Amino acid sequence: MRSKKELVIIGGGPAGLAAAIAAWEDGIRDMIVLEREHHAGGILRQCIHNGFGLHRFGEELTGPEYAQRDIDRAKELGIPVRCDTTVLSLSEDRVVSCVSQENGYEEIEAGAVILAMGCRERPRGALGTPGTRCAGIYTAGTAQRFVNLEGFMPGKKVVILGSGDIGLIMARRMTLQGAKVLACVELMPFSSGLNRNIVQCLQDYNIPLFLSHTVTRVDGRDRLTGVAVSEVGPDRKPIPGTEQYFECDTLLLSVGLIPENELSRTAHVQLSPVTSGAVVDDSLQTSVPGIFACGNVLHVHDLVDFVSEESFRAGHAAAAFVRGNLKSGKTVRVQDGKGVRGTVPQTLRTDTGENVRLMFRPDAVYKNAAVRVLCGDREVAKRKQMIFTPGEMAVVDLKADVVAGLDQDITVEVG
Repeated sequence: MRSKKELVIIGGGPAGLAAAIAAWEDGIRDMIVLEREHHAGGILRQCIHNGFGLHRFGEELTGPEYAQRDIDRAKELGIPVRCDTTVLSLSEDRVVSCVSQENGYEEIEAGAVILAMGCRERPRGALGTPGTRCAGIYTAGTAQRFVNLEGFMPGKKVVILGSGDIGLIMARRMTLQGAKVLACVELMPFSSGLNRNIVQCLQDYNIPLFLSHTVTRVDGRDRLTGVAVSEVGPDRKPIPGTEQYFECDTLLLSVGLIPENELSRTAHVQLSPVTSGAVVDDSLQTSVPGIFACGNVLHVHDLVDFVSEESFRAGHAAAAFVRGNLKSGKTVRVQDGKGVRGTVPQTLRTDTGENVRLMFRPDAVYKNAAVRVLCGDREVAKRKQMIFTPGEMAVVDLKADVVAGLDQDITVEVG
């Protein structure tokens, strides 16, 4: 079966729903949101802790409550969200191939496509940790799904490798469910999670955080029986003689998130080697005209509020593209300078007359520093901050008149 739509949005999580709402409010009616899970809402459905919505709604919500607001708004507007539908491929000419039990195999010709597939966790196989392939080793998100959605406890004595936000949150969750969390082990000399999660999920429960440490051995035949943890040097290699042993039945991995860009590759969308997401301009349009990206499939965010904000912009831009109103003209590139990793967007249109927000993650902890935007030898923007950490997105805003005055590529740096 082959059909046509003005707009196809791939992913029904917070990014996809926000983009759909924005496009609908801009007058796009011939659209569809495709979601592979049984329900819309994405990863927020299993994030039952609070802390969501402070920026966007001015109140503290749980993940399901945050997601439900967009689900309800989409229903109110009449936006079609088709769940249980897996997208198989996306072509450069914006043909979406998908399959579902209800409709079988379909091809949808889209006037514009918004990529909002989110991200996945880095598995054990990507780490090269020596040891047996025993039961009891899970990614933190898998364990979160087991506990919060399925009602299963992965284990009773837990070690967490990595200090990403999901791992920190699961340290608290497993403790509240009666498990003993023995340690959180982080390879880097700083945590990759939000500081508030370090305080609320580790320090409040007396869970030790071992920085500059890693798991060097996994023991167990059928089920995990213990892990060895060693200190690492500046080269991130284990230091002999520093080994500690923890008897445990569960190892949770919180070692990074990877944008789900398999579909982007089938459309030959250019990907950034730093963010692993698409290379986009300030309208969030990728290197393939008419294909836009937003949310964690573009770059991994720390707050869902920022995902929604970014996705609204993608929805408005996609609607403008469908109507033939998306401005294009002179562009300049955005380059990472000292202390900066993965600035998004990577290119700016200078003749739109709009403000632009640049987002990135610092490559280390910087105190009493400032973000500077340089155009050649000229400083065009600066923002001071008490502390920059890799666990939190850093932002710097460029006013429309500054963007209009850019005559060469710009560099973002922290110092």
